[in-house]
Amino acid sequence: MDLRQLNALLAVAENGGFSAAARALHTVQSNVSTHVARLEKELGATLIDRATGLPTKEGEAVLTRATRIRAELEALSSDVASLGAKVAGTVRLGMIGTTARWLSPLLFESLETHLPDVRMVLVDATTTSLIPRVDRGDLDLAIVNLPAESPDTQTVPLFDEERILLTPPDHALAGRGTIALKALADYDLLLEPVGTAFRDELDVQAAAVGVRLKARAEIDGMRLLASLVIAGFGAAVLPASAVPAPSDGTPAMPWRSVAVDGLEPRTVGLAQRRRGLLSSPAAAVRDALLEVVAEAVGQQPGLVARTPSS
Repeated sequence: MDLRQLNALLAVAENGGFSAAARALHTVQSNVSTHVARLEKELGATLIDRATGLPTKEGEAVLTRATRIRAELEALSSDVASLGAKVAGTVRLGMIGTTARWLSPLLFESLETHLPDVRMVLVDATTTSLIPRVDRGDLDLAIVNLPAESPDTQTVPLFDEERILLTPPDHALAGRGTIALKALADYDLLLEPVGTAFRDELDVQAAAVGVRLKARAEIDGMRLLASLVIAGFGAAVLPASAVPAPSDGTPAMPWRSVAVDGLEPRTVGLAQRRRGLLSSPAAAVRDALLEVVAEAVGQQPGLVARTPSS
């Protein structure tokens, strides 16, 4: 087993077949096929289904390990480079969209000033898709909605964020300044799917006051939920940062924000793998991120910083 074989297997899985993998690796298909076949012979298992080009069950297990090996090798190179006078390398950071909207410009500005030789790849996605990528080593760090349950990932809370009701201007609740959580059960709402941290916490809090919220539609993505509200499709329970800012180019106030009495805030935190050390660039980005959050959270409506003890 060698790195060329693992890289060939990763390329086949990531590019959807042997021909595409060869193009991505700038080689010929026969080389890719040979490397994968040798790996399969050594492991005594078929890793890629030749009919579909998809990984087998055994292939998925090998790919999980191979992804982590690749991440560790990249971290090794970055660590050696960073032992010199400057921190340099690539850092892959995932971030939920509502937080990325206000935090990513501040973070990029900080990195340009303090870590100019660090290249950051930012992935905007939902918590449900970010956590598995942290587990696999595809991402070094991720800012996610908590709790994020995974035995391979550890998290630290960054801030709490109010949950509000966002409605179209002609909605029955648009004129309300505040509504009780229990009263929301009388309306069909746009909600995140069951199984996401935000929705599950919302259902627990609703159950505590003796009601069950009704979903008109379930959408895994806060910014899409906000867009549907603005389009007039319905009302949604959202974190405060999901409310579009005027700079987003949206028309003047095509929505109304309603406070929900009795609804606890959500918690946003930073996730990283439990096993494996962060590379020097990733550790530097983590420290810069924590500093930016500490300085900026108080300026964002509806957000409250979390202290280490809270």
